Amino acid sequence: MKIKEGFILRKIAGEDIVVPIGNNIADFNGVIRLNESAGFLWKTLQEEISKEDLISSLIKEYEIDETLATKDVEGFLSILEEHKAIEGI
Repeated sequence: MKIKEGFILRKIAGEDIVVPIGNNIADFNGVIRLNESAGFLWKTLQEEISKEDLISSLIKEYEIDETLATKDVEGFLSILEEHKAIEGI
């Protein structure tokens, strides 16, 4: 899975914000605000990666346990699916 084309990450006033571009503007009216770990996941999802590897990356980056990392990744992927910002799930 990876981030779908047509969405970009911008840092605005120190905050990571995902905004639609191109044809996605009509389908998605708004922005997605990301906390630090969600910003990390977004950047990691720029390249094709499995859910398991995404969880492992989060564990390594933030030194958290697998249960919490899995919950965080699944929640983030759910938000991306809701906004049609991810492909390959």
